[in-house]
Amino acid sequence: MKKIFSLLLVSVLFLGGCQSKESSSSSTTPPISSTSNSSSTEAKHALDKDLAILYTNDTHCALGDKDTLGYANLSQYRKDLLADNKYVTLVDCGDAIQGDSVGTLSNGAYVHNIMENVGYDIAIPGNHEFDYGMPNFLSLAKDSSFKYISCNFTDLVTDSLVFKPYTIKQYGTIKIAYLGITTPKTITSSTPTYFQDDKGNFIYGFDQGDGSQLYAAVQKNVDEAKKEGADYVVGLSHLGITDDCSPYKSTEVIKNTTGIDVMLDGHSHSVIEGEEVNNKDGNKVLLSSTGTKFQSFGMLYMKKDGSFQTSLIKEYSGYDTIIGDYIDSVNALLSEKLKEKVGTTAFDLTIMNPDTGKRQVRNGETNLGDLSADAFKSAGDSDIAIVNGGGVRDNIKTGDITYGDIIKVMPFNNMLAKVEATGQKILDALELSVKDAPSEFGGFLQVSGLTFEYDVSIATPVILDTNGILSSISGERRVKNVLINGVALDASKKYIVSSTTYILKNSGNGYNMFKDCTFLMDENQLDNQALINYIKTTLSGTITETYSNPLGTGRIKALNA
Repeated sequence: MKKIFSLLLVSVLFLGGCQSKESSSSSTTPPISSTSNSSSTEAKHALDKDLAILYTNDTHCALGDKDTLGYANLSQYRKDLLADNKYVTLVDCGDAIQGDSVGTLSNGAYVHNIMENVGYDIAIPGNHEFDYGMPNFLSLAKDSSFKYISCNFTDLVTDSLVFKPYTIKQYGTIKIAYLGITTPKTITSSTPTYFQDDKGNFIYGFDQGDGSQLYAAVQKNVDEAKKEGADYVVGLSHLGITDDCSPYKSTEVIKNTTGIDVMLDGHSHSVIEGEEVNNKDGNKVLLSSTGTKFQSFGMLYMKKDGSFQTSLIKEYSGYDTIIGDYIDSVNALLSEKLKEKVGTTAFDLTIMNPDTGKRQVRNGETNLGDLSADAFKSAGDSDIAIVNGGGVRDNIKTGDITYGDIIKVMPFNNMLAKVEATGQKILDALELSVKDAPSEFGGFLQVSGLTFEYDVSIATPVILDTNGILSSISGERRVKNVLINGVALDASKKYIVSSTTYILKNSGNGYNMFKDCTFLMDENQLDNQALINYIKTTLSGTITETYSNPLGTGRIKALNA
């Protein structure tokens, strides 16, 4: 077992019991922090052997292979811990089944099957678990050998939770409750209509609001788990810690509740090796998150004395060949189609700003954004096309472009549609698009057939409802000088608009202004197929010099930036 502990690159200790201990002399092991939260003020039973809780989050279809960290390494790590006579539990904090071609081409089933073979015990739904539709995810969950939990994923028709809010596992005489928490932003960061009935009424919810609803749901279930005999509570959350996750950040949930000992988090792709956050009573809660796409996997280690230690494992030589062979067989099924050449490019097509090294597609124009929007406009034979920046996910490097490359750019399998919409609705959509600029917004629109300017010195006039959907626009507008194919936009004129059903029909990213428009094309083809067709047919397989500037062709201009 020494080989495992030699690879614990960073550790943070946390005492879940009553007594504090002396500091470790190791430079990578900070002193154990004593706590006084509700769970640690009570006498605890002792473990009869050590417990390892392995955790992943936001793996987004990264499977790993013999050269990169992945499920085969995780599986062997788990087996080695069991062989060393440790209690072991394996959990996932969401966004596992979406994010690459292996998910897209199987609606998440291949990844889910791999997780079952690895030996997961518990998982929670992240926002992207719903990207292939509610029936698909509920079917996967129903047939799963591991438990899905969430304390705030609610069936609004029956006013009941879809899954159990928590599950309690016993290790010797110790009981640990695992509590699931899913971000309320799932409503708009997945596809809103997936949570609605055919009349547009929301039939599923996640305790959206100002945050208090979520905090209350968490507290209620922590208290119930304690009454049921839980000695400790470990939160499994898909909430995130960045500002765009507020008011549902994991740190905010911790600060507004009591009784959680450890929070294992996901959603914002943050790397948190182990931080202590004060809860509502001022007691410390340990917070950890592994990043994204198997940058690492985590281990929450509990010793017999009740102390917790988090570690992020960023490399591990152990490799479960059974899982590895299974992954190889899955990849073999996909490889022929993914290798198929779509076209070629003499320059990078990007979602990044090469000058800053930061992502650009969610707050500014890029050449890949332009290409994607042009593909949608061509597919719809429309006046204009709009593409949400959050739906353009990856870069395409110089050289041959494959089917797999396109799937990585557009992994959601959104369907194309087109509507007849007034200029006013287009103006409202553009205003919503730039509401957060210069900060990122997944709904920032890449455009084709139109140009516009926006003034960042003007406060956004956009008002959203509690679900993050456009409620109204009140006040001076940021958007200026909108031209449709070189002619000033007429607010009363009707134009043909192409995009995905995610935007036009399903209120994705809050865009609800188009859903009542006349649909001239509905669910015509996949978004990635439209991009493939545009490259292969319209461009005859070669990306033209029109797209050579990584910052695009000047369709979108920020004023006073």
